[in-house]
Amino acid sequence: MKPNFAQMSTEELRAYVLAHREDIEALEILFSRRTPDSEAIIYPSMFTEDGKPIEENMRIIEEAIIQKVQQKKKNQN
Repeated sequence: MKPNFAQMSTEELRAYVLAHREDIEALEILFSRRTPDSEAIIYPSMFTEDGKPIEENMRIIEEAIIQKVQQKKKNQN
């Protein structure tokens, strides 16, 4: 018997999908929960076309990652 995916939190559903990668229904429900493109944050490229790092863009992305980690820790407490 399959779990009720609608009642699972996104974290629970993500863990289920990782353990049951063949379950297409669970995967579709997980994908349906993603942030819509209209709300997604698009970050600048970290590298030029020839592969050289763009220091300013790397700093922006690093800062965003730090903020995301801090927010997640705050939400867990």
